[in-house]
Amino acid sequence: MKKRVVITGGAVISALGDEWADIFAKLKEGKNCIRRMDDWDKYERMNTRLASPVDFTLPDYPRKITRGLGRVSQLALASTDRALASAGIGKDNPELKGGRTGISYGSSMGSIDPLIDFFSMLIHNDVTKITATTYIKAMPQTCAANIGVIFGITGRVITTNTACTSGSQAIGFAYEAIKHGLQDIMIAGGAEEMNPANAAVFDTLFAASSKNDSPHKTPAAYDKNRDGLVVGEGAGTMVLEEYEHAKKRGANIIAEIVGFGTNSDGAHITQPNRATMGIAMELALKDSQVNPSSIGYVNTHGTATDAGDVAESWATADVFRRPVPASTLKNYIGHTLGACGAIEAWISIHMMKEKWFCPNINLEELDSRCGPLDYITGSGREIDTEYIMSNNFAFGGINTSLIFRDISD
Repeated sequence: MKKRVVITGGAVISALGDEWADIFAKLKEGKNCIRRMDDWDKYERMNTRLASPVDFTLPDYPRKITRGLGRVSQLALASTDRALASAGIGKDNPELKGGRTGISYGSSMGSIDPLIDFFSMLIHNDVTKITATTYIKAMPQTCAANIGVIFGITGRVITTNTACTSGSQAIGFAYEAIKHGLQDIMIAGGAEEMNPANAAVFDTLFAASSKNDSPHKTPAAYDKNRDGLVVGEGAGTMVLEEYEHAKKRGANIIAEIVGFGTNSDGAHITQPNRATMGIAMELALKDSQVNPSSIGYVNTHGTATDAGDVAESWATADVFRRPVPASTLKNYIGHTLGACGAIEAWISIHMMKEKWFCPNINLEELDSRCGPLDYITGSGREIDTEYIMSNNFAFGGINTSLIFRDISD
């Protein structure tokens, strides 16, 4: 018998803020968190100077904990610590070490500064910059591994390093681990640190915004005059739990995960595929046994790239066959890459509980090539819905779709 999976805790570190009250207030203001990065002027031939950094300082943890943490795993640790606290699971809780609690966590890559130290060895024939923790900070699984060690997790560890679906796949795989009875609790999420190299990746593909003198106007997903994405950073962690287990310990149940779909395009490493994106959503709907008409809102990936917006919007329209209400959070905080699936899902869940969904800021003139969706604009939209969907898509043709249910009394 398949188990029900609920969310009993969570936390984000984002440019919008770390607490829902602050995030909600900023979403209501309808202003983004994009900045011009003046320090990037030193990078020749890179056109973009825009990003959405987070004002983050790691709390005062013991040195033995922090010495193996690069910035990406610092962000992951801080959000996980807060998520567990919100779930009422203390660091000394025996369930963390009992084998029935696991972790599913991802990022696009590890921290880049230790990678530079490795490359320095190869370029300068000098190993003095390499220390006992250099690899630990740089390894792709650094977030999952460090969280597992710090909290003494002895259950399964799933590490998702699938670019922009790292966070959403982590949540989806954690959901499946509990659904099939393999674990009782899963810590799930994603993180990404700010680095100009992340922006350069998209800049070389002509997919990064270069509206450097008007950061408040970009990104502008689905807008006719959009010119690309803006990179961001942050982390998001959710505590997933088997429903009966959560009830037995008297946990506060925030929402339920009822559907997950993931697949791959199998066609192109960077170009999105409308058909397979749609199939990922259909897989989530099939898993949830929810009719598309019951989904009251879709949190879109909405990168503000030319090909991405068109393919995703039409894939969504194909599946829902109606103008479903939709908006993207990337117009506010940029593309947080490996963290976006977790941050955006967590904020969307809170919007569902608030019965208010944010508008697509900077959407002034809809691109006629985009699919017929109900693009929320203006001051947002009050929607009372039991179900929402959150979608993410990544390089490599990796697609994810998650469906959440509000089970508030």
